[in-house]
Amino acid sequence: MSETPIFDRLAALLRDEVPVALATVLDGPRAGAKLMVHRPAVDEVQVEGTLGNNDLDRVVARDALGELAAGRSGLRHYGDHGEAREESLRVFIEAFAAPPRMLLFGAVDFTLALVRVAKVLGYRVTVCDAREVFATTQRFPLADEVVVDWPDRLLAEVGPDLRRRDAICVLTHDVKFDVPAIVAALRTSVGYIGVMGSRRTHEDRIGRLADAGVTGAEMARLRSPIGLDIGARTPEETAISVMSEIIALRTGRSARALSDTDGPIHD
Repeated sequence: MSETPIFDRLAALLRDEVPVALATVLDGPRAGAKLMVHRPAVDEVQVEGTLGNNDLDRVVARDALGELAAGRSGLRHYGDHGEAREESLRVFIEAFAAPPRMLLFGAVDFTLALVRVAKVLGYRVTVCDAREVFATTQRFPLADEVVVDWPDRLLAEVGPDLRRRDAICVLTHDVKFDVPAIVAALRTSVGYIGVMGSRRTHEDRIGRLADAGVTGAEMARLRSPIGLDIGARTPEETAISVMSEIIALRTGRSARALSDTDGPIHD
């Protein structure tokens, strides 16, 4: 594919606000070769162009999807056929997508650990709590935004812009706080809604949500107890379990150990 058609295609995707990644070989005989990756549907990946051979295309397309999910751009090094830990080729991957958003409702101690892990994974993180004494930038210096407000009010403002790549975590056990937050979250297209609490707490919460008019199908979107069952105990371990669940839900993969599977490691 010549450069003009792939740039025309890129421009069309950007006009349609479709997240897309463009990979370009920077040096060597294939300098300027381009490969473009985007998702026309949730369970579909489309690759256009080539960097020179199928093996390199496969590895770079995989890495481009990872950069696209995080909303990042960067330089990667490969062997001529996509080999890792080699530097025959430099490939620049440019992601045309905003970073995924994470909204954390509840300025509690666990929130700090979740902010740290989410930032490592490339999320733009907002912490929201109606209690001004707890929702401060001093407590959450790594958050991109700290908002003093009720969650449902914030979601009324930003909810229409949330998409499948984004996540909402409700981290309090306060009835007047979590039920309105969950009801508002369910009105969005966000891909992950996690709710902190024990099984008993969640059973009680389900009753309150039903009283608020939430249907069984809507409740099925909730992830509670939050996170994967990895034996997490500390806030940091729990944060990792939550982010692992978000990744697994986004990719459609199981939470089994790779050593217990025999399929491909990467999509």
